[in-house]
Amino acid sequence: MFDVIISGGGPTGMMLASELRLHGVDVLVLEKDAEPSKAVRSLGLHPRSIEIMDQRGLLDRFLAQGQQYPGVGRFTGIDKPVPANLDTAHGYILGIQQPVTDRLLAERAVELGAQVRRGCEVTGVEQDGDGVSVGLADGTRLRSRWLVGCDGGRSLVRRQLGIGFPGDAATNEWIHSEMEVTTPPDELARVVDEVRKTHRGFGVGPAGNGLFRAVVPAATVAEDRSVPPTLEELRTQLRAYAGTDFGVHSPRWVSRFTDATRLAEQYRAGRVFLAGDAAHIHPPLGGQGLNLGIQDSFNLGWKLAADINGWAPQGLLDTYQAERHPVAADVLTITRAQSELISPEPGPQAVRRLLAELMDFDDVSQFLAERISSIGVRYDFGEGPGLLGRRLRDIPLSRGRLYELTCEGRGLLLDQTGRLSVTGWTDRIDHVTDTSGELDAPAVLLRPDGHVAWIGEDQDELLPPLKRWFGAASGGGEDD
Repeated sequence: MFDVIISGGGPTGMMLASELRLHGVDVLVLEKDAEPSKAVRSLGLHPRSIEIMDQRGLLDRFLAQGQQYPGVGRFTGIDKPVPANLDTAHGYILGIQQPVTDRLLAERAVELGAQVRRGCEVTGVEQDGDGVSVGLADGTRLRSRWLVGCDGGRSLVRRQLGIGFPGDAATNEWIHSEMEVTTPPDELARVVDEVRKTHRGFGVGPAGNGLFRAVVPAATVAEDRSVPPTLEELRTQLRAYAGTDFGVHSPRWVSRFTDATRLAEQYRAGRVFLAGDAAHIHPPLGGQGLNLGIQDSFNLGWKLAADINGWAPQGLLDTYQAERHPVAADVLTITRAQSELISPEPGPQAVRRLLAELMDFDDVSQFLAERISSIGVRYDFGEGPGLLGRRLRDIPLSRGRLYELTCEGRGLLLDQTGRLSVTGWTDRIDHVTDTSGELDAPAVLLRPDGHVAWIGEDQDELLPPLKRWFGAASGGGEDD
């Protein structure tokens, strides 16, 4: 009997496993593939995901494996300067290929004590009032108190639960590959630049180690997306758009993606949750998919651990869907819009040109940057100052910086008054008395995911948020 079984060992599943293990939860990750995928479906981390790695003390590992690019993600490829007043200490994209991100997150999960079993395909899910039974392809049956489906857009867990997945079916498909070419790089770049003047959904460029990465529109939408395209299909489409196949050969992998856009009707059914692509799929423009899944796990992990450890207040688990479902809906909107604006048709191109002009206005540029990077997310915690419900960026303190205090995944009361107390909650909240010239508030209460749950200086006013997010007092203990 495990506390939590996670179906799917991608970045969403491994991030969730790490978050649960920070709180001592017994976790098993089941991944159907025997070996990690080499396919590069994501090329980087956005500022909010970079912040998350920093909040958990992992950022140095990622920085050592990636490359920083100024900016926060380009809306439909329109190149504009980074907004001057972006509310983050990490105003850059971290270029890092998904297999590296997968490896780093898997290593962290195992370090913290998560069990990971590869080559284990989930084939059945049944639940009752006490837990969930999980059937595997080899006939094995496992049991857990909770199950989280992080098993991708064709999620078996979601289908077994009968959760609706409404949205728009794919109308366009692209072939994506990493391979070698024989065309000289300068000639290749010249041809690609010419094609992209009219077809922005086309691209071939260096991927490092002598390899090139290609994205090219497919001839049709495949009936069975689980079957990868062939090298000959790639060559045919390259010739159709560029007049040459660039001599592509020796592919490391070939895959496909579409503009299908769907959002699960619910993120929870009884003792089973959905996260990542199992809960939402969308076009990859803007590179938000992997980041959105990591952020789902960051929201769910501490809440599920709170329930398992016995201190979750009533309704805490329900806030996962209440908070993350609208965020995904916003991402689907913004990616769908970008998908339209790469069309070579005159109408979308006219809108694109108009939008490029509007993005010269600071407010427009900042609005889009915050949407793509997810640093503008604000959960509904009720009426209050603008910071309430938002995550607090990393700020300098007199004795360090904020994110150095959040690595254990606990709540945090940052108290600039020195007069407040979390006595009764010290088993789940750290009380730090320190000051910052960049925090215009006497004190803030942060949830384990870094979102601001309370702002003030009155002890009596602090008590309701403590109970709302951290449950009943444990009846003892002194402040740290």
